[in-house]
Amino acid sequence: MTAQVDYLAVVYTATSGASAELLGSDEKELVQLVWQLVDVKNKKLGRVNELLIEPDCSDLTEEREEEDVVEESVEEKRSGADCVSTSTSFEAALNLFHLQLTNEVNSAGAGTSVYLCTDGQLHIRQVIHPEAASKNILVPDCFYSFFDLRKEFKTQFPSFDLKALNVHVMAESVNVPADVPPMWDPSSALDPSAILPATAAVQQVQIMANIILALLSEPNCHTFSNLERVSEKFESGTCSKMEKVCDNTVIRARGLPWQSSDQDIARFFRGLNIAKGGAALCLNAQGRRNGEALVRFVNEEHRDLALQRHKHHMGNRYIEVYKATGEDFLKIAGGTSNEVAIFLSREDQIIVRMRGLPFTATHEQVLTFFSPGDGPKETCPVSGGKDGILFVHYPDGRPTGDAFVLFACEEHAQCALRKHKEILGKRYIELFKSTAAEVQQVLNRYSSAPLIPVAPAPLVSVLPAVSLLPPPCGLRDCLRLRGLPYTASIEDILTFLGEFTHDIRPHGVHMVLNQQGRPSGDCFIQMTSAERALQASQRLHKHMMSSQRGVNSRYVEVFPCSAEEMGLVLMGGSLSHTHTHTHTRGRSGTGLSPPPCLSPPSYSFTPAPPVFPSEAAALYPPIGQVLQIPRLLPTGHAYYPGTAQLYMNYTTYYPSPPGSPTTVGFFPSPSSLSSPGGLVRMPGLTYSSNGVKDLINAVQGYQVRNGSLQTLCSSS
Repeated sequence: MTAQVDYLAVVYTATSGASAELLGSDEKELVQLVWQLVDVKNKKLGRVNELLIEPDCSDLTEEREEEDVVEESVEEKRSGADCVSTSTSFEAALNLFHLQLTNEVNSAGAGTSVYLCTDGQLHIRQVIHPEAASKNILVPDCFYSFFDLRKEFKTQFPSFDLKALNVHVMAESVNVPADVPPMWDPSSALDPSAILPATAAVQQVQIMANIILALLSEPNCHTFSNLERVSEKFESGTCSKMEKVCDNTVIRARGLPWQSSDQDIARFFRGLNIAKGGAALCLNAQGRRNGEALVRFVNEEHRDLALQRHKHHMGNRYIEVYKATGEDFLKIAGGTSNEVAIFLSREDQIIVRMRGLPFTATHEQVLTFFSPGDGPKETCPVSGGKDGILFVHYPDGRPTGDAFVLFACEEHAQCALRKHKEILGKRYIELFKSTAAEVQQVLNRYSSAPLIPVAPAPLVSVLPAVSLLPPPCGLRDCLRLRGLPYTASIEDILTFLGEFTHDIRPHGVHMVLNQQGRPSGDCFIQMTSAERALQASQRLHKHMMSSQRGVNSRYVEVFPCSAEEMGLVLMGGSLSHTHTHTHTRGRSGTGLSPPPCLSPPSYSFTPAPPVFPSEAAALYPPIGQVLQIPRLLPTGHAYYPGTAQLYMNYTTYYPSPPGSPTTVGFFPSPSSLSSPGGLVRMPGLTYSSNGVKDLINAVQGYQVRNGSLQTLCSSS
């Protein structure tokens, strides 16, 4: 980009912490600002100005606080500057800098176009803008565009490596004297603890000004044209899954406050240019924000500067910043729905997410919810009417209870958010400020294929029903408690059992946790005898249980069950409400179907036998050798043992509550579930079938004894 440049203001900043290539990486405050004006047309240098920023002190008098800027005499030259000023705040320092720079340009009278020029990107992008964002200070317009002296030098001398350039290398190349103290060597400045002399900043600015004059003069006659710009605001937008995203432009930020938005992320990375729609908040399995975000920058240089903000603070929390890939970003922010693209195509719209809607909610009800026709409630009109509402559906068209609504301005959005937990129909509605990337992510989550793939259709149309439940004749010496208070502890359960506490086996209480590691309201208890288990279920069924940590009481259902049934459920299976066998008790089945649970990696697994006979494997090399080996569980869950073998055709989890055993030795594992074997005959197989391979597919998920698959051939 070519810009008319009348003056260049050479700027150098220093903080109370790291310097050189680590400048701004430690969140230290600005303490020194030095600049010198260069007349580009007349090739003249102005005076050197130094501005010192002192922190506010509590013992200052009122007069000293009001007069926050004190200019010292021009003759004061301890640092070598022509004019030294002092400011007591960062905001006052920026305003004073802008005022003095404007006055000096106006007094020169050779033009009005002035741009800053720095040695690299750090002084503007990593010092001025981050501190201004953290203190919520408006930055003067002159700090949003500047020239990078290194890039201008690289344009004039292409043979130099940009990453190896510094003031001393450039000065030596254009024959500019650069006499500095030995301790102010570029190599030693890489140490964050190195203390630069007081005159270092002034000398740096003077050398840079002379380098600029050398570039402007013959024989170089350089024209400053590569203007660097700092984005003033974050632009939301959409991203297609077909779009190519460079891996070197994406980072992952972790540790964000749960209520943070994409604008908060943009404020954290203020000074760096984020790509349009490049801030994507990550959601967990329940659709809630998990404190992570993927951010896409305009180029690799800005990504590298973002990595230097690792463990910088957003409020009271420090944020971790790591490298990520373009594929990671597309998984979160990419979308393919035309409906979503049209919905998000409107510029400068504020998005609000609605959660917990009735499944029968309509556009008219949502519009009425935000803009009631009468009454004292506030009205916040939806932008675009019905077109500004996007309902989220499952692939089969069923509503999920989520919706996204557009508002024209921040004022209307804040008014809408104040309706948080108000009633629509018979349900209260949760409202959250959302982003375009979150819209894509929610739509992708609900419209994607199920996490557990559906097994292929069997070759035989009708198979005899094979129950995976253990036989009902097992010893029912265990209890299942259902409907526990979520705050119930082991002590609460023991108090509830009362006299039956003495009949519990050692380590016999197993609280079932859900996928998030929280209590699911279910519990299994191993008793010493079936008689005591039956007595406990008859006496305690639907009695009230209270928790020491909660004020609410709930009635608890108590059922007797066998160790095999408990083992099946704890190993990831489920017991249906009805049994395929005839039961002697009045209630058929136990209704055991708790949610999956988490497990520590100390659980042992019984090796699964090969499901393909060795004789048949020889007929189908090499696939036969693969089928002989039990299928290993793919890695995916952090708590699942990596060497565990798949027992069923779905991933299962295991409990790890306090008071539970450390191994499954206290109750039978699924491999020990004993059921009478059976012989299944499959008449009517097609002649074109592939024999044993097709039979294996037909009985997928059932326990098959080795060598038990046989096909009959006719003598003809």
